[in-house]
Amino acid sequence: MADARPEGPSGLLVIDKPAGLTSHDVVARARRILGTRKVGHAGTLDPMATGVLILGVGRATRLLGHLALHDKAYDATIRLGQVTLTDDAEGEVVASAGAVGLTDDAIRAAMATFTGAIAQRPSAVSAIKVDGKRSYARVRAGEQVELPARPVTVSRFDLLARRDAHADEVAVVDLDVTVECSTGTYVRALARDLGEALGTGGHLTALRRTRVGGFGLDTAQTLPERDAAVRAQDATAPDRGASTAPDRGASTAPDRDASAAPTGSSDDTDRPGLVVLPMDRAVRSCFPWLAVDEAAAREVGYGRALRGVTLPACLSALFGPDGTFLALYRQDGPDARPEAVFAPQ
Repeated sequence: MADARPEGPSGLLVIDKPAGLTSHDVVARARRILGTRKVGHAGTLDPMATGVLILGVGRATRLLGHLALHDKAYDATIRLGQVTLTDDAEGEVVASAGAVGLTDDAIRAAMATFTGAIAQRPSAVSAIKVDGKRSYARVRAGEQVELPARPVTVSRFDLLARRDAHADEVAVVDLDVTVECSTGTYVRALARDLGEALGTGGHLTALRRTRVGGFGLDTAQTLPERDAAVRAQDATAPDRGASTAPDRGASTAPDRDASAAPTGSSDDTDRPGLVVLPMDRAVRSCFPWLAVDEAAAREVGYGRALRGVTLPACLSALFGPDGTFLALYRQDGPDARPEAVFAPQ
């Protein structure tokens, strides 16, 4: 008889990444702590950056490519007056024109030109592939790389504070800014382009991601200093993310309350580990969702299209009548078709 071993935790981890670690370093540490290889991440943070990094664990790794976490928010510091090879503080300074006589009004006016729907040229030192090879690898090999601009949306680019300073014997201006943007936006490219627009050059000196979709720093966990066993969140606890609507149990927007669920209880403080947000709750935090009846749930389990079911325009999650997460479906004309099926077989 086959050994019926428990599957282990499946869900999302919201990590506050420390400086100095790559996103893969965080994944590797989470794998050791949780005792599973089935951990991946959605969205990359550079080693110098800190803040929100979403990890998928177990079956939730299949969610990572579908996560509807398009918007991101950052706090950043931009230095005007110097240009670096990488557009951030980790690269060699290649030009020091300085920044003198810049008014706050001039800075804000330039920042306004980089809000809304814009075409942004990604930083050459990035993970974007050029003819099968990472752009950063080509730059490090001495190649000149010019990546094509791509459409992004910057919904907020605000100046919070400025400081006049000196670096390498030239006058510079450090700007503390906040950015809210679509996925695929490079904040260091914003720093570079702002410097070019002001005629001073610029680069990023600090970056902290404060939000990814509905997950903010208030829901993020720090990595334990030492590896420890997982403290899986009790999946039978009351689901604060579920709809209380009596009609169909449906929600047409991601449930933001679910992401604010506590990540551990006070009696766990002496047991370092990581708390996994269970699949059902995580999905309700990320996607519009709809509860279906038993007949439709059976069809979903077979991966069949559903007729007579109207979904939101975006990718939606389907739940069974017992609250079990079944699948991600997308509207296709009169039908709803599966993108990924998670229903137990």
